[in-house]
Amino acid sequence: MTRIVLATSFALLVATAAFAQDSWDFADEDEAAATWVDDVKAQASELVMFGAFATLALVGFFRKSEKLKWLTMGLAVVYLGFARSQLISVVNIFSLTSWNLPVFRYNLAWYFFALFTVITTILWGRLYCGRICAFGSLTQLMDKVVPARLRVEVPRRIERYAAPIKYFLLGATVLYFIVTKDISIYRYVEPFWMFSLTASTGLWVGLAVLLIATIFVRNLYCRFLCPVGAFLGILSTLTVFRIKRWSECNSCTICEKKCEWGAIRGPKIIASECVRCDDCERLYMDQKKCPHWLILARKKAQARA
Repeated sequence: MTRIVLATSFALLVATAAFAQDSWDFADEDEAAATWVDDVKAQASELVMFGAFATLALVGFFRKSEKLKWLTMGLAVVYLGFARSQLISVVNIFSLTSWNLPVFRYNLAWYFFALFTVITTILWGRLYCGRICAFGSLTQLMDKVVPARLRVEVPRRIERYAAPIKYFLLGATVLYFIVTKDISIYRYVEPFWMFSLTASTGLWVGLAVLLIATIFVRNLYCRFLCPVGAFLGILSTLTVFRIKRWSECNSCTICEKKCEWGAIRGPKIIASECVRCDDCERLYMDQKKCPHWLILARKKAQARA
């Protein structure tokens, strides 16, 4: 009798366990691993948005449209700055030195952004600095609304001595990282963290001083202090499509006086300092201001006479 009771109890326990397992409906196999298609879909919106922004930037650049340039810079501040907090940083240069780059598959938009910056720099120069960098765009927009009477024009001689400072900062910062592996140094050499709205009181005070100084000296940080600008300046020595110069540029100084970046020195354009802002190129196309066209028009008039 006891054996019958034990056998019956054991059968009930087995049946109960089987019922419980079926009622939970556990999957027989693990969930399938994400595919490349899944990863691309997850990042599709970022890829499309940056693709649209990059297209706008290039259209404005090729058309030499001042309105599109300012629109691009406004979007750079809002979209790449405050919305995405995505800028080329000295941290990315640190990653290159240690070859510790983000995983390509999960960072497609960042690679799109980085490759766009490198390729456009090699093809045309520091296009990134001139209209895509969110901080540079912010300071240029500030300059647009600041009364001209407040600006202090840096003498050309001082400007030439000050421009190399950014190259020293680039070398010193990278060397510091290689020796210490301390990535936090970036917060003290570039103000791009401002778009995340997170920093210490000391950093915010330093940023305020920098922006106030920028009111008086246009593009102060970009021209003299930016390590990323220095890195892209070095890369721009490889630029394929440079700004053409007329023979009249040997004696004319209109563009040199117009250049806000100190990139034109006599007949020569310093590629590492030029940000392809289009100002001089628009002057080249102005047949009422550029001496090249005025001389041609005079020759035609003389030939007719």
